[in-house]
Amino acid sequence: MINAMSQLNDTDETPAVEVTDATNDRHTTGPIDDPVVAAEDLSVHYGDEQALQDVDLAIPEREVTAIIGPSGCGKSTFLRCINRMNDLIENATVEGSLRFEGTDLYGPDVDAVALRRRIGMVFQHPNPFPKSVHDNVAYGLRIQSKTDDLDARVEQALKRAALWDEVKDSLHESALDLSGGQQQRLCIARAIAVDPDVLLMDEPASALDPIATSKIEDLIEELAEDYTVVIVTHNMQQAARISDRTAVFLTGGKLVEYDDTQTIFENPEHQRVEEYVTGKFG
Repeated sequence: MINAMSQLNDTDETPAVEVTDATNDRHTTGPIDDPVVAAEDLSVHYGDEQALQDVDLAIPEREVTAIIGPSGCGKSTFLRCINRMNDLIENATVEGSLRFEGTDLYGPDVDAVALRRRIGMVFQHPNPFPKSVHDNVAYGLRIQSKTDDLDARVEQALKRAALWDEVKDSLHESALDLSGGQQQRLCIARAIAVDPDVLLMDEPASALDPIATSKIEDLIEELAEDYTVVIVTHNMQQAARISDRTAVFLTGGKLVEYDDTQTIFENPEHQRVEEYVTGKFG
């Protein structure tokens, strides 16, 4: 059991959305024999309030796993468990098993700071540092003393985040001058510059316009060729478009169904899931 220090809540609102075409261009999924992240009987409480209840979920390598569900169902709580962000949440307790590449994430010998170097996170709202574009991407590299060929590493990360062509002539200008969509891609570049194994994304496009959202979605699909991506989203069409697998959390912090994305949206096992993905509640 792990105690932590400040409380956060899942407060985002979920619009009623009817998914009319759930097929995507991603590859067909198979059994998960060697998951990168595996939760067994994972439960989380904030004081007396239960946020997750007995969650079993295996996340495969180099795929996009989407987590969907109504507000307050525990989606973001689960995401924060993976990189130990719940350590910063007051009165939080974590029970059960959560493993990363076979290692107990909450074991006594695990360094949470070192863990976050391997499990990056991109938040709902872009949060660039009040530094230049270059220094934002270089920040983690400098912290980890990965300064050999620093400029080349920064350029590579910006290219992988599909941002280089837009900022290559303004690398030493403030990142705060970028548009919202550019700032979010900059945050993605900052996260992948240190070459993590897993990239967590908590509603990364919810504050962006449709064009910027499309760029983020295209980028996520490309990143999954090299990284394990876990994305929380309220946009069910987005989950259908970009993910290989989808986990549906409903009320009470319960994982109701987890399957390949096409099955979730076209032929779910549970009636409550079908009602949710077709916008009948949520």
